[in-house]
Amino acid sequence: MQGKIGNKAFVDKTLNENNLYAKKKFGQNFLTDQNILSNIVDSANIDKDTFVIEIGPGLGALTERLCDKAGFVLAYEIDSDLLPVLNKNLSEYNNYEIINKDILEVDINEDINKYKKDYKNITLVANLPYYITTPIILGLLSKTSLIRKYVMMMQVEVADRICGKPKTKDYNALSITIGYRAKATKCFNVPRTVFVPAPNVDSAVITLDLYDNPPFKAKDEELFFKLIREAFSQRRKTLINNLSSVYSKELINKMLMEFNIKLNVRSEELDISDFVKFSDYIFENRNE
Repeated sequence: MQGKIGNKAFVDKTLNENNLYAKKKFGQNFLTDQNILSNIVDSANIDKDTFVIEIGPGLGALTERLCDKAGFVLAYEIDSDLLPVLNKNLSEYNNYEIINKDILEVDINEDINKYKKDYKNITLVANLPYYITTPIILGLLSKTSLIRKYVMMMQVEVADRICGKPKTKDYNALSITIGYRAKATKCFNVPRTVFVPAPNVDSAVITLDLYDNPPFKAKDEELFFKLIREAFSQRRKTLINNLSSVYSKELINKMLMEFNIKLNVRSEELDISDFVKFSDYIFENRNE
């Protein structure tokens, strides 16, 4: 569909008429490109059997398209000043609910169960605020397994790190933390020029598809995630040097020899399955 909300003239007019402005404290940048809005919705692959969660609907440019395609849209908007404008812009739809809360503070499972009814699929679609992108993603992944697909726009550097592959500069602890639970795919880049106001960085849209049958399962997930953080704590150091601040060098040496891995290996050379093996080994041998 060709939305009425997502263009620069409409955004400028709406902000001026309602005495509104983009608030830096909420990371607000209003997307004004019709094609990109359509591409985001297309990437979500939603239909009337889909229950959509949106974060930060802003003036409703993306929400309008989501309401048109989805069965129901539950949107979280932290800025109460935008609520009257949002409801006005979406007045022709009756398949949405806007909750005026910070997504980091909600009980997402409770809200989903309240509104989702009999929809087959639950998908999150969001243009995430740059300053809290990672806390939002990791928070939701740790709090709920009900959302099976994420379609998110974020700062391009963060997108590249999430989708990073072993032996590349973008691969890091975040790549593994998210890759443990979901398949991450970068869809397309978004230039900074299509926002009002224009941010200082370019963006990208990625998808996360949660595994129905996870290929990785650590025996102690808390230990696994701690191990990843330590392994990438100083990128220029070897794995042994990074981990020796937490575990004995003797234990790490034995572990690497056990798995026939060179002693001077760096964390970015290893894939998720390696770190699961390491985590399980430490779990079973750390008291020796």
